[in-house]
Parts: sequence; C-alpha cells; structure tokens
Amino acid sequence: MPRRRRPSEWALQLREKQKARFTYGVLEGQFRKYFEAAREKPGVTGDELLVLLERRLDNVVYRLSFADSRKQGRQLVGHGHFMVNSRRVNIPSFQVKDGDVVTWRKSNGSRPDFIKKLTQDIPKRPVPNWLSLDAGNLSGEVLRGPDVVDVDSGIDLRQIVEFYSK
Repeated sequence: MPRRRRPSEWALQLREKQKARFTYGVLEGQFRKYFEAAREKPGVTGDELLVLLERRLDNVVYRLSFADSRKQGRQLVGHGHFMVNSRRVNIPSFQVKDGDVVTWRKSNGSRPDFIKKLTQDIPKRPVPNWLSLDAGNLSGEVLRGPDVVDVDSGIDLRQIVEFYSK
C-alpha cells in the first residue's frame, strides 16, 4: 500500500484559498479581483480581503440571520427581496458601507409565508458587533466595518496572500 506524501506548501495554500472561496460562494475570477482590491488598500492584505468578503450583501443577509446560509442569502438577494437604504438591490456582491440599512422588501403589503417562516425566530445566530439587528422591523444596520477579530472564519489569510504572491 503506497504511503501518502505530506501536501506541499503550495497545496496547503491552494486549499486555504479554495476554503475561502467556497465559504463565501465566490468564483475564481471574482475572488482574484477581491484580492487585487485588497492588495491596493493600505493595511494588511489578508485582513482587507476578509473585510471585502464580509461586506458582500449576501453575507450581511446571512450574518443578520435573514437567511440560513450564504447560498440562501445569495438567492434571496438575487430575487430582489432586500432593500439597502430604501433602494431595491438584487446584486449579491453589492458592497455595503458604514451606515447602510438592510431591510426586507415589502411585497403588496404582506409578507409571503416563506419569509414569515425564515424570520420567525430571529436572531438564530449571534449578530456580529459590526452589525445591529432590529428584529421587530426586520432590518439591520452596518455600524462599522468588520474587524478580523470579529470574524471567526477558520481561514488562514496569510496562506492566501502567499498563494497569490507567487
């Protein structure tokens, strides 16, 4: 029986990058653009990359417990169920800014049954410090940008930066 070799450094870096991509549901080209944008910003590149990923609207919807997963958040945003600052947004990669208010869009004055079911026991998870949730009005506000210490992603950002630095 052949013995398994220890994965190379490149393989470990690739695995971390793929873990981040799959966690946030981002395709390769878009992830690379996020990395390049993070590289341009002042500060630690890995931290800036995580901030860009966390500020995506589909992720914010997930973090506010409006969706059970990021994939579901992406679908709900794509179908136009959310408004940001009273404007309908249907782009999951929309970058929220400090002070933005995310609310469910009212459709014909009543909420469909699936929305009632999704929102009946909010919050299902703890809401991060950088967001505030108003469960009564089904809205949330972005208080500030996420800090790396606020996000428990389990992703080694240093490995991702080293992967793209080659």
